[in-house]
Amino acid sequence: MGTRILVIEDNPASMELARYVLEAFGYTVSAAVDGEIGLELARAEPPDLVICDLQLPGIDGIEVAKRLKAQPALARVPLIAVTAYAMVGDRERVLAAGFNGYISKPIDPQTFVPQIAAFLKSPAPMPKSPDTSAAAAGEPPASR
Repeated sequence: MGTRILVIEDNPASMELARYVLEAFGYTVSAAVDGEIGLELARAEPPDLVICDLQLPGIDGIEVAKRLKAQPALARVPLIAVTAYAMVGDRERVLAAGFNGYISKPIDPQTFVPQIAAFLKSPAPMPKSPDTSAAAAGEPPASR
C-alpha cells in the first residue's frame, strides 16, 4: 500500500479534484466530509498526511488540528490546510493552530502534488500512467 492521505473537505468539487490528482500520482486517499468523520478516520488508521479545509460543518479545521495534534499517535502526522482563507494574517493563524502547511484554494493541479510531497518523507511520485497527464492539467481522463 502506498502513501495514505486523508482529505477532510466538505465541498464536493474540491474533494473530487484533490482526490483525482492525488490518486493519479499513486497516493491512497481516504475522504471525510466533516471534521468529526476526519478525526474518526485518522484514529482508526493513521494516515501519512492530512489535508484539511478550514471551513467545515460541525467542528472547523482549526479544531481538527488541535484534536489531531493532541493525540500522540497523530501529533507528528503532517497537517496541511487547503483553504479559501487568503487574508493577511490567515497563514500565520493557521500555522499557529498546529498546521504544518497552508495551500490556498483553488488548488493548482500542476503544483498541488509537489506541494503535498514536500511534507512527506518520500519524493513526489510520478503519474501512474500516460492518461494521468490530464490530471496534471486539471482535466478528467479522456473517455475511451
